[in-house]
Formats: sequence, C-alpha cells, structure tokens
Amino acid sequence: MFTTKANKIFNEVIENYHIKDDVYQPFVNKYSDKEDLIAHLLYKKCWIDTVQWHYEDIIRDPYIAPIDALDLKRKIDASNQDRTDTVEYIDAYFLNLYKEIHPKKLATINTESPAWGIDRLSILALKIYHMNEEASRKDASETHINTCKKKLDVLLEQQTDLSTAIDTLLEDIKNGDKYMKVYKQMKMYNDNELNPVLRSLK
Repeated sequence: MFTTKANKIFNEVIENYHIKDDVYQPFVNKYSDKEDLIAHLLYKKCWIDTVQWHYEDIIRDPYIAPIDALDLKRKIDASNQDRTDTVEYIDAYFLNLYKEIHPKKLATINTESPAWGIDRLSILALKIYHMNEEASRKDASETHINTCKKKLDVLLEQQTDLSTAIDTLLEDIKNGDKYMKVYKQMKMYNDNELNPVLRSLK
C-alpha cells in the first residue's frame, strides 16, 4: 500500500530531524528525485512540516523579541508556501502516474486530492511523535501521562483510518471509479499584484 511507504518515510524524516533538533540545520534529502521521485517529494514534504512544527513552538515563547518574532513569522510564511508547492508537486506525480486511466462514466471526484490527504498524514505523524514524547515523560504527572496516552491512541486510530482512506482513493483512481482534478492554491497574500499592501509599495 502507498501509505505504508509514506508513513515509513515520514517517521524516518522525524527521527532524522530530531538527531540535531535544530530548525536551522541544513536539509539533505536522502532520496534522489531521479531514482524515486515520490519518496523524494514525501521526504521533502515531511521535513518542511517538521521544521515548521518547531517554528510554531518557538514563536509562542511569550518572551521572544519582537524582531525575532517578525523574522520567524516570515520564515513560517515561506514554509507555508514551500508546503503548498510540494503538495502540488505530489499531485502532479499522481496525475502523471494515472494519465492513461480513463474514468468510468459514473466516476466521481473526491473532496480533496490525494496529496492534500498525504499532507494531513505527514502532520499526523508529527502529532504522534510528539504526543508519544509527552506520554513518555519522566517528569510529568500521572494525570498528564494518562491524558496523553489516550490522545495518542486516538491519533494512532486516526492514522490508520486516514491511511486506509488515501489508499482506497488511489485504488479508486487507478480503477477509474474516481478521478483527479487539481486546483492550484491561489494564495493572494504572497502576490505583489493581489495583496493591496504589497501592491502599494511598488
């Protein structure tokens, strides 16, 4: 199943990131886009999510200097754009993979494309990793640990359900029962022509 591979790569990324646990560490993609394009994209996607997860932690420090917070906000904005771009590259991969498939007459479209489901699966892997950390803390109260264990069980169930849903969607597309239709994420706030504040600076 596709998600078996995806979840394995996501866990690999998260473990590799936490060796140094530093948002400023260099990114090295261990998968070549020439040899395994989808693994390359999945690794990159989860790395972006992992770094941004920690950006979001840092920016919530109530004592962060305003200039540092502004710098971090811009890093988060750039990260969000990278995330969206990578999701679109993943969808392009699937569009190419299934380009010879002719949808059946009664084929239907899904509420989201495969890559946006994969986006949620990547973030879910991060939630599971960090909730497991919290459930394993030696310095936390028993109440905290029990609460986190219950949340972890829900997250693991959600991972199973989401993985099944993504694999089913891909199989349905492959069989012609579903079809893909991808809409580009037309973010307006990054566009010099569409954001009135940026446009006014020209």
